[in-house]
Amino acid sequence: MKLSRLIQPRNPQFWLLIALNALSSAISWILRTHDLPAVVTWVLTGFALSNVVLGLLIAFRLMNDDAASG
Repeated sequence: MKLSRLIQPRNPQFWLLIALNALSSAISWILRTHDLPAVVTWVLTGFALSNVVLGLLIAFRLMNDDAASG
């Protein structure tokens, strides 16, 4: 597993990782700046946490990708 393999601009998974990180940041900003009903807060928190998990899975897949080394 190499950290240098994380940045792969030609791999669509890399861009999905960037999009998930941006979405998580936007959701976090909304949760901190707006006073939302509890249900909406829990739903957005669930989305943010699922984005974190998906982002980690994609990051591990990118770092373990053998095709990037060729």
